[in-house]
Amino acid sequence: MPAAAERPFSSASLPSHPICPPEQVAAGPLVLRRVHADDAGAIAVAVRASLEHLRPWMPWATPEATDLRSQLVRVAEADELWESGTGFIYVMIARDPGPPGPDTAGMVRDPDGEFVGTIGLHRRLADDAVEIGYWTVAAKTRRGYATAAARALTRVALALPGTRRVEIHCDEANTASAGVPRKLGYRLDRVEEHEKEAPGERGRRMIWVWDPAGGSRATGSPAGRGTWGGAR
Repeated sequence: MPAAAERPFSSASLPSHPICPPEQVAAGPLVLRRVHADDAGAIAVAVRASLEHLRPWMPWATPEATDLRSQLVRVAEADELWESGTGFIYVMIARDPGPPGPDTAGMVRDPDGEFVGTIGLHRRLADDAVEIGYWTVAAKTRRGYATAAARALTRVALALPGTRRVEIHCDEANTASAGVPRKLGYRLDRVEEHEKEAPGERGRRMIWVWDPAGGSRATGSPAGRGTWGGAR
């Protein structure tokens, strides 16, 4: 699954003592766990194996991102975001990932399973909104991992104090990432012009919204019975 909404952002103003989400979340076939320094090696290997897959959509998908030191810096930045309450980054660990793909040589194993991507909650919109961004290892796409993780974190985001809506952003050309909010019942609220940040982008950003008060235009509900268990 190509990534969605993984780009630099300005944080919203938050209380000095923010309430943070759980550091570990069950998400169907996945365990979502707060990223820590021990994950940096697995992330670097995964980015190296997925570089061509990520490059069209991710400004950060460069050779430098495959270096362990670079990922250690990113994890340290993620720790700062978590402690400030402006961003919550999780690794996606598949409990039963199946046989490794041809481009996963050297993939670092995790005690809970196999690293298959990252997903985060970002308060970059407004005090009452949270945005979800994600990316998946190239060899582990089309297994429902991004959908399962986004489903679980939609529920987590809505439980954060003051959150009134959840959003997923992706470029109009990134049809695979757009399939995640569509499957979960998010509504396509609008399409905005934006400056291209990665080579595959069209410059038109789709804004998908889950707003419990306003309902959804699509079928299904991320918080509804029976919907949380499915996966794309």
